[in-house]
Amino acid sequence: MKTSIPDLTTMTNKTLKRIAEALERMAPVPMDAPDFDTADAYVWQTEPDALQPVKSVARIDLSLLVGVDRSRDTLLENTLQFARGLPANNALLWGARGMGKSSLVKSVHAAVNAQGLPLKIVEMQREDLPTVARLLNILRGSEHRFLLFCDDLSFSHDDQHYKSLKAVLDGGIEGRPDNVLFYATSNRRHLMPRDMIENERSSAINPSEATEEKVSLSDRFGLWLGFHPCSQEEYLTMIRGYCREYEVEIDDETLHAEAIEWQATRGSRSGRVAWQFFTDLAGRKGVKLG
Repeated sequence: MKTSIPDLTTMTNKTLKRIAEALERMAPVPMDAPDFDTADAYVWQTEPDALQPVKSVARIDLSLLVGVDRSRDTLLENTLQFARGLPANNALLWGARGMGKSSLVKSVHAAVNAQGLPLKIVEMQREDLPTVARLLNILRGSEHRFLLFCDDLSFSHDDQHYKSLKAVLDGGIEGRPDNVLFYATSNRRHLMPRDMIENERSSAINPSEATEEKVSLSDRFGLWLGFHPCSQEEYLTMIRGYCREYEVEIDDETLHAEAIEWQATRGSRSGRVAWQFFTDLAGRKGVKLG
């Protein structure tokens, strides 16, 4: 017995309906915007989508960041412009490890709020960049202004997440929301290893275009702020600043000797190493940092 054409149509429609319902169940449920008056900082989480409020942000006072004066002043002024509703640039903070790139972003955010300019900061992980369009749609509808922050941003030669980053930097057909600014930190100026750039150029049919799309990501940031290894004097100045701030008493000669020894055992000198030494010093002196 042959199946009639109307029967086939009905069966096809039922099948398509079941597929559509299954896809709808699999798709993320759009989240409602949270009450942004409850906190100044949030972390973007996925599966399911959520903006988790952060009651206490781990950061230090802006005045304690030594050796990055120019970057500090530039980023602060750019952020103040944005918080005031004026034009401002997305910023890439790149360079040496442990020199305060992420600390500067968080400290600048606190300094702006301290001036009575309400600004929210939202941190997202590099792995969650494919979901950034959903996040931007949530932030777009708010009356608040947001600093979207991605720490330790970089891409490998076969990483496709960089395409999602363009939604933040360029905004696509809708454009980046006027109330969102993007700051990222990276150890790489061009967000991908130089050897991968050279390898792709050497093996491409058209070397000049092989990595242009990925390398040009850096060009989409209006501000490039470089961070370089600190000198010994800057390293010691950082530690002295922490001692003053937290009232840790130690004579200069002992501080100098112990700090240099600590640096030698670590094989490097940076703001992070200075803080690690100070944490050890404060513990030995019985001083709480919390």
